[in-house]
Amino acid sequence: MRVPSGLCGRLGPMTVTDGTAAFDAAERSMWAGRAEAYARSFGRLCAYPVPHLLDAAGVTAGTRVLDVGTGTGTAALAAGERGALVRAVDADAGMVARARRRGLAAEVAVLPELPFPDGAFDAVVGNFVLNHVGRPRAALAELRRVLRPGGRIAVTLWGARRGAGQELLGQACAAGGAVPPRYLPRLDPAEDFPRTPRGLADLLIGAGFTGAGARERVWDHRTTVEEWWGGAAGGVATIGLVVTSQTPGTVARIRREYERLCAAFVPGNADGEGHLALPHVALLGSAVRQAVSAA
Repeated sequence: MRVPSGLCGRLGPMTVTDGTAAFDAAERSMWAGRAEAYARSFGRLCAYPVPHLLDAAGVTAGTRVLDVGTGTGTAALAAGERGALVRAVDADAGMVARARRRGLAAEVAVLPELPFPDGAFDAVVGNFVLNHVGRPRAALAELRRVLRPGGRIAVTLWGARRGAGQELLGQACAAGGAVPPRYLPRLDPAEDFPRTPRGLADLLIGAGFTGAGARERVWDHRTTVEEWWGGAAGGVATIGLVVTSQTPGTVARIRREYERLCAAFVPGNADGEGHLALPHVALLGSAVRQAVSAA
């Protein structure tokens, strides 16, 4: 559901927080009050892999689905359109409120603890949620717990390989002289894992799943100069923290650099309305909770 922390681009090293609790607290603070800004900007970016995510999880009519880290509810709504029986959770109350206004059965819950019994769901999906939890292995173990034997999990996350469009805002910040604030969240290295297809598959296997596989999804995100800037200016995600923590003069320089760099991403069929085509790369992984063997 969320945007890549890597949107900071080439700003240099960031402060490593002390432990997973600090990471999780920083993430909660970072997203608080930003549901509307997210929906108007980076939310459309994160919607792209949703059909592939649901296919990988085997979501069809009658499937009992949990959408974890639902955000504004895009994946949950898409699952419902397939006839699935959907529950949704998110750590941010503002995101949950917006998802509920869209008619979803959504509630606040923070990984790695979910308010559901063992084996409650046929499928679990998490769209970019693993980028935003301090204990990804514990989070996956909890998702395995609420998945029935034989059920499928599918997750997306931002990986090590990045499209040129993913660098745009970070490059603008660097060129504009931005100084990252010290309170940016950074995952404890002991909790990290290789952000590659193999690394994601191994992470799923390590959490007790079988039949794990992962691959890259590559696409051009179609947006506008103002929409893409609006997420950062609205304080959304790590890049938003960077931009909104700067002095007004620095923000103005970042904006000028951003407009200059946008020229490289204007598609050939642009109509002069500020349209951009931003190349992005994400990982999509899926696996199965092993079925109980017959006696």
